[in-house]
Amino acid sequence: MRSVVLDTETTGMPVTDGHRVIEIGCVEVIGRRLTGRHFHVYLQPDREVDEGAVAVHGITNEFLADKPRFRDVADEFFEFIRDAQLVIHNAAFDIGFINNEFALLGQRDRAEITDHCTVLDTLLMARERHPGQRNSLDALCKRYGVDNSGRDLHGALLDAEILADVWLTMTGGQTNLSLAGDGADNAGGRPQPSPIRRLPADRQRTTVLAASEQELAAHMARLAAIEKAAGAPALWSQLES
Repeated sequence: MRSVVLDTETTGMPVTDGHRVIEIGCVEVIGRRLTGRHFHVYLQPDREVDEGAVAVHGITNEFLADKPRFRDVADEFFEFIRDAQLVIHNAAFDIGFINNEFALLGQRDRAEITDHCTVLDTLLMARERHPGQRNSLDALCKRYGVDNSGRDLHGALLDAEILADVWLTMTGGQTNLSLAGDGADNAGGRPQPSPIRRLPADRQRTTVLAASEQELAAHMARLAAIEKAAGAPALWSQLES
């Protein structure tokens, strides 16, 4: 599955008061791995940025004065996110602003972005897993051991990169388990199972390498971290017992 982890910064809130998007940051994840592809842009909103918003993200009116407008990047942005699973923290906020930007351009076919993408809200996921606890992005970084030391101010691309690490850690475990092989996609977009191939009996035997004591200790430490974050034994520990 192709996922796009997305974040925005705005002139303020709510969108119904005429506030606009001033920064979009997206990173691409395929097969639970960051591909290195990203979409990032600052935008001229044609309105003032609220002082309270500047205190959050540090993006000033002067900085945005020569930046492109949303209409200048709308097609490129849409192509980057189309047909992807959007991973967003507090998705209702960002989706509302994105829909509004397309609506202001008169692009009704894009003004409901969920017609073109699925959405996974990591805030809702975190609230289900950790009810009654703080589930801000910073709180999740601390809970899951994700480094956010460079996050003095909010920034869409930085926050998208951090959220990608948090989301992959939250959903943990095996990152790419597939018995489908590399067969071609079918009409439903799922890989077709590959035929079973029997290996010759006289093949060269595979070398078995045992884990070192240091590697075993690191493995146990990782399991302990997963169990602490999830509040339950890791699947690996359950299987071993």
